[in-house]
Amino acid sequence: MLYIQADCFASPVLDEVQRFASAAIALGHQIDHIFFYQQAVQVICPDLDLPSDEIDLVGRFCEFASAANIPLLYCATAAEKRGFTKARPGFTLAGLAEFGMRLSSADKLVQF
Repeated sequence: MLYIQADCFASPVLDEVQRFASAAIALGHQIDHIFFYQQAVQVICPDLDLPSDEIDLVGRFCEFASAANIPLLYCATAAEKRGFTKARPGFTLAGLAEFGMRLSSADKLVQF
């Protein structure tokens, strides 16, 4: 399980997570899901308007997760506190209770 709480727009965390996940999968590990919490929930915003000279890192990350069949979950409360009422395609609403249930069956947790 991968857990992201860092601001994905103020740091290269999405690239780091993608590189880590790719390497883990290549070594035969399975990533059951990626959970976005606190500042990291900003990635769900579907209304983000990037300048034409910037790469859509979130879109690229979503494509990677889809191809690797890794569910992308985000904390409902963290998103609501930040004013996000809808999510871009590829993200699934979850809560801390679901995170806790999934955590109980995970053998490893890596936090970014």
